[in-house]
Amino acid sequence: MQITLVRHATLLVDFADHRLLVDPMLSEAGAMDPVPNAADDRRIPLVDLPLPAPDLLAGVDAILLTHLHRDHFDAAAVSLLPKHLPVLCQPGDADRLRELSFAAVRPVSGAVEYAGVEFIRTDGKHGTGLIGQKMGTVSGFVLRATGEPVLYIAGDTVWCGHVREALEVFRPDVVVVNAGAAQFLTGSPITMDVRDVARVCQAEPEAAVVAVHMGAVNHCLLTREALQAGLGSDIQVQIPADGETLRFPGAPKPSLGVSHRE
Repeated sequence: MQITLVRHATLLVDFADHRLLVDPMLSEAGAMDPVPNAADDRRIPLVDLPLPAPDLLAGVDAILLTHLHRDHFDAAAVSLLPKHLPVLCQPGDADRLRELSFAAVRPVSGAVEYAGVEFIRTDGKHGTGLIGQKMGTVSGFVLRATGEPVLYIAGDTVWCGHVREALEVFRPDVVVVNAGAAQFLTGSPITMDVRDVARVCQAEPEAAVVAVHMGAVNHCLLTREALQAGLGSDIQVQIPADGETLRFPGAPKPSLGVSHRE
């Protein structure tokens, strides 16, 4: 298996001889209005894609969506993605995707098998209190296949009982967490901060933890450097740069990342 961080939460995951595109935000830098009610009012994305979108889409077999917020699925993605590709998503998003002309939508309420890969939906909390309620339903996904490490993509969630349960039940080998401590002018973070990432590590000390969701959207205030400083020298956590590919045992396809880390 290998994971390429494209930008923010957008990933390319090579898993069981398939290439999955996760949460595609494909707009050019500055193409979208900033997330409102945030301390930073710069237009988003803050940075360009590491490669042109057509190059990133080459070889993609399916799309995996944790939810439909525009920093995970934007208008550029709707325009650029081939409509015949299978799209695995949370049930509440299926009708909207069909309205957007995606022809092979596969909602995952519990577990779905696609092309030899088991996709299991997990719950999350996209913040706490009233803000968390307003952010709506989000999902994570566990991926399992013969000969591959167990992968848990937690999605837009803070540390909570749902995350703890997923770690306890599925015992993933690799966990992707959306850090960045995304925050509005009021309320607490709606994605993981330093303490939340540390809790994931403590709960599953044998897993490799990959922290993404930083440096591309104006309300994500936690930088890669600050996360690394807060975690110290914990080699359990890897914080890839945009375009970087991380390899884990069984990677099936050549990398298209800018840089590589074994």
